[in-house]
Amino acid sequence: MDFSDPALWVSVGFILLVVAAFKPGKKAILGALDGRTERIRHNLDEAANLREEAQQLLSENQRKQRGAIEETEGMIAQARAEAGRLAKEGAEKLSETLKRREQLASEKIKQAEADALREVRLLSVEIAMTATRALIAERMDDKRSESLINDAISNISQKLN
Repeated sequence: MDFSDPALWVSVGFILLVVAAFKPGKKAILGALDGRTERIRHNLDEAANLREEAQQLLSENQRKQRGAIEETEGMIAQARAEAGRLAKEGAEKLSETLKRREQLASEKIKQAEADALREVRLLSVEIAMTATRALIAERMDDKRSESLINDAISNISQKLN
């Protein structure tokens, strides 16, 4: 080894400088690394807490979703039952209405038959009276008319007693 070589002295000086600078810089470098390690640990803890909260929220939302599905299924079942009840009730009301209308129609038909029968009877009486008048008018002469009037007058006293 040649002590007169400047490269050797530069190397020795550099090593001494690094050793001299390493002691005070060691605390700063280690402090910075420890701080960074602590920040990373803090971030990991925070991430773990957030993950745990997210898991809780997920399970809570899944539980709520199951509850909502059950409630919806219950509402659907209730709506189906209500629709069935309403359909049955509607069919019963329709049946009752049809029976009532049928009964009213039957009563109207009976009333129309009675009215027609009464009208036919009145018409028959009127035709019979018209025919009787015509027949009497044909066969009635003055002599016969006087005879009927006299008989009616003589029978009045008997009928009044």
